[in-house]
Amino acid sequence: MRAILVALVLSAVAWSGCSPNKEKIPAVPEMTFPKQKIVIYQMMTRLFGNTTSVNKLNGTIEENGVGKFNDISNRALEGIKELGITHVWYTGVIEHATVTDYSAYGIALDDPDVVKGRAGSPYAIKDYYDVDPDLAVNVKDRMAEFEQLVDRSHKSGLKVIIDFIPNHVARTYHSDAKPEKIVDLGQQDDQTKAFKSNNNFYYLPGLSFRPPPEHYEQFKAFFPSMDGKFNEIPAKATGDNQFTATPSSGSWFETIKLNYGIDFANGEKTYFDSIPDTWIKMRDILVYWAGKKVDGFRCDMAQMVPVEFWHWVIPQVKAVNHDILFIAEIYEPHKYRDYIDRGRFDFLYDKVQLYDTLRLLIGGRATAQDIPAIQQSLYGINENMVHFLENHDEHRIASPFFTGDPTKALSAFVISATIDQGPIMIYFGQEVGEPASQAAGFGANDGTTTRFDYWGVPEHQKWMNNGSFDGGGLSDSQKQLREKYLQILNLTKDSKAIGMGTYHDLTVFNISQSTCSDRVVSFVRATDDEHLIVVAGFNRKPEMVRIKLTQELAAAWGITGDKKYEVEDMLGSAPQQLLGVEGLSFELPAYGASIFRLK
Repeated sequence: MRAILVALVLSAVAWSGCSPNKEKIPAVPEMTFPKQKIVIYQMMTRLFGNTTSVNKLNGTIEENGVGKFNDISNRALEGIKELGITHVWYTGVIEHATVTDYSAYGIALDDPDVVKGRAGSPYAIKDYYDVDPDLAVNVKDRMAEFEQLVDRSHKSGLKVIIDFIPNHVARTYHSDAKPEKIVDLGQQDDQTKAFKSNNNFYYLPGLSFRPPPEHYEQFKAFFPSMDGKFNEIPAKATGDNQFTATPSSGSWFETIKLNYGIDFANGEKTYFDSIPDTWIKMRDILVYWAGKKVDGFRCDMAQMVPVEFWHWVIPQVKAVNHDILFIAEIYEPHKYRDYIDRGRFDFLYDKVQLYDTLRLLIGGRATAQDIPAIQQSLYGINENMVHFLENHDEHRIASPFFTGDPTKALSAFVISATIDQGPIMIYFGQEVGEPASQAAGFGANDGTTTRFDYWGVPEHQKWMNNGSFDGGGLSDSQKQLREKYLQILNLTKDSKAIGMGTYHDLTVFNISQSTCSDRVVSFVRATDDEHLIVVAGFNRKPEMVRIKLTQELAAAWGITGDKKYEVEDMLGSAPQQLLGVEGLSFELPAYGASIFRLK
């Protein structure tokens, strides 16, 4: 059935790629997904399997090495799955601009004046219909090697997520792998017009693009072919909506903005009545990858693309695979409900609220009562939020820019993982305390693992153990940290109360009762047949706490008078005890967490 659906949609796509479609395609009904906890493991694919540890500043692919699709072996996937992972987000799969020369394979050489780093940004897409040649053992067979990885992942019981970058492309964008009859982005644009609803790009007629001089000055010693110039006439707007021919090095100068029918120069007037050509081309791309059996798209900077496009396109992709997931990277909470209700996204990033607040709590700059306030603000869409403490854009927990000690974030991670039904995500190396403690090139020493350079990830490589993926090189403390993540994530995945249950805050009630400090978060997750009490602390020293149920919860659970229930801490931190109307009394360790289950 899937093959028939793909064929039907692709036939429509092949036609629509040639000329604008003036009719809106009827929306298909969205499927109702089963209630289950999704656990996502994000990896920077070109770094994950790299065993080379030279790590030379601005090193070449030959010097610093690169991970391949084939390095993600069955054993590697087993090691990922044992963490409780359900989905793997393979970051950087689609072909992007790079300084490495693949011209021998018919891939045009990129200009380092408009590439960030030697490997290049995985978000400066060069060909939407191809995969990154860096990731292939045999470059000519690169798509087949990717398809084999998808198949290996599925056979291991893991679903596959890839990036979809809808807002911008590399300045050197050109698809040499597009299907027959697909017209390339910009190929039919009227470049004499700054804006035209069916143009794919925005233009600055009469102006020539100039790369940032400071980028040239900083990197010319490493890249002899740099000359501070790039031939682009007329200049195009940058991916971060900079309508200038001379962007700064701090902008997304290496990318060009896609035109979805919004005239930014005239009050952001929209031209959506006749479906813009860019919408159709991007729909074609999504359907193409859905046909490759991927299970989800993490949509980069989805908030920079009009919600009307998502409303139009997501049902069409789900006609190919009704279970495919759409995750929006979005940083404006006032837009959340619109991108879920109208945009039809399954999940959104909860970076600005929960992530940011947990960081403040760890650092002593917020109180526990800020957490239930966030949950209340998200009422009705809590299950649509993706939680995390690391991803490719954020500081590593173990870096001095965050905690410097990965164990100090475990209580925050317990909250992220258990507070609602939405997905929890970790970033490769997080589970062994990777600190990202070295500058790589364009990737600075800023507490993040480079997204732009060829590099080995030292602490992660200890778990890889030269391809054995058995943790043979880890220290005892790293093994303990990984075991704690394994424990939390598997509990999260397997618990019916966490995957499907209701949420009841206990934080405000217990602070008001003076049974704990304002550095302790507590809440209930419950179904009819599983009752959990989650307690997470952010004090630097152990604290004696007493966590009580509200009167309403106690009555609902049948805890009245002298009646008590035996409870067990699923994380093994607190001793087994009885829960009665007076609650649970125990010593909460510094930055400690417990998940109590009523027996």
